[in-house]
Amino acid sequence: MEKKSIFIVTFLIILSISGFHLPSFSQGSSRINCLDLGAMVQPVPPANKFTDPGYYVWCGSVTKGDDGKYYMLYSRWPLVDGFEAWPITSEIAVAVSDQPGGPFKHLKVALHARGTRFWDGSATHNPAVVKHNGKYYLYYMGTSCTIPITKREAYTDNWWRYRNTQRIGVAVADQPDGEWKRLDHPVLDVSPDSTAYDALMVSNPAAAFDKKGRVILLYKQVCKNGKINGGQVRFGVAFSDSPIGPFKKHEKPIFEVNDGGKDWMVAEDPFVWFQNGTYLAIVRDVVGKFTGDEGAWALMVSKNGTDWQPAKHPKVIGSTFYWEGGVPGASKLERPCLYLGKGVPKYLFGATRADKQQTMSFNVAVPLKSENKINGKVY
Repeated sequence: MEKKSIFIVTFLIILSISGFHLPSFSQGSSRINCLDLGAMVQPVPPANKFTDPGYYVWCGSVTKGDDGKYYMLYSRWPLVDGFEAWPITSEIAVAVSDQPGGPFKHLKVALHARGTRFWDGSATHNPAVVKHNGKYYLYYMGTSCTIPITKREAYTDNWWRYRNTQRIGVAVADQPDGEWKRLDHPVLDVSPDSTAYDALMVSNPAAAFDKKGRVILLYKQVCKNGKINGGQVRFGVAFSDSPIGPFKKHEKPIFEVNDGGKDWMVAEDPFVWFQNGTYLAIVRDVVGKFTGDEGAWALMVSKNGTDWQPAKHPKVIGSTFYWEGGVPGASKLERPCLYLGKGVPKYLFGATRADKQQTMSFNVAVPLKSENKINGKVY
């Protein structure tokens, strides 16, 4: 036994000298399954708030450019239009920063309203940017409606008609601050079957590439029920071998719970990524089914992209987030985005209202503690 031990130690020393590195625990699938983002969450510095004067800011999908800068694709629409005008006048813009946590500065509009002859001619919203094989793919929601509507009009029949034109598209660019080329058709449309879960509208895309280059696309779906606003809100999943489709839909909703589906909505606003053979998603836990905290963010995991379960440590951020100094945010965070640097979680991004009157909204960057220091353990 003593000779065997000496041999093993000598072998490991040789491997170390030769530059070969044994995989760390943090790189394995077991570490992914035990990921505790909630333990990494830190208070938000005041400087980590991105605003765009004169506009509501919502969403916020962050990626690193080839120039070493960081870009946020975000939704914005005029404050004078009112908070609920997002399906009518929203546009997707680009902000830039030298650091992943900001401060970010508005740079340009990426996707203007281009006219109702196009499927996304009225508004663009819900950006989700993903880099793959040297290209940037921007998945987003678009609306197109010609019905006259007044400013600050919300939840009227006309408002619902705008909302019901939501479809999902993709735009492609060489750089996040470059020219985004969009398609003249959605990459994901409503199902022709009037009884389908997504027969009325589709929106809120979240996309990721697996190790084989296949795209997973999570999306919000609303069914028809005879009412103008439709029935229950659920999430579906579709897959494609190409970033621009065609996508094949999975027939059943995901993020479900075994309670008969009584709730109008269970999960919302997913962010999805693929790591170490596992799909992971952060969703807003609308009614507290996954974390016990209504409005919190929940971490979900799946091996195949269709069967999702809460992670071992499901709670990511509670329904209340905190600024430095222990000051609670005025509203919960929505529209989660996770920025990973070389596979390591660095920042969570979320949109929030500045007050209960919804006079303003902005995006915040939540810093994450190094995973090497979680709970005093070293990985």
